[in-house]
Amino acid sequence: MKSEATSVEQYLTEVPIERQQALKELRDLCKKVLTGYDESMAYKMPSYKKDEQVEVAFASQKQHICIYILKHDVMLSNAQLLKDINHGKGCIRYSNPNKIDYRLIKKLLKETVKSNNKIC
Repeated sequence: MKSEATSVEQYLTEVPIERQQALKELRDLCKKVLTGYDESMAYKMPSYKKDEQVEVAFASQKQHICIYILKHDVMLSNAQLLKDINHGKGCIRYSNPNKIDYRLIKKLLKETVKSNNKIC
């Protein structure tokens, strides 16, 4: 979904209705876990910055809900947990909003906060 939203609230009203609840839950989880991060719209999606660097983001794409975990060490250290999930170097893709593993996402967010490594 290409969005011109200027706030996360506006973005969430523009996504397809069947994805709104999942994206709101992702946002709530990010806000809860990513303490000390700034929420903003960056790269046309809800993003979470620390020291002016986006470390986490999510988006409603055409075929998927994508969650971007940009600390590569976090993704690598959880490779076994991600093996059956559609993912790339820093992106996790869910084609069905009802299949999002919020416990896994929470774990990845917590590890992102602890990681001192650079983003990928």
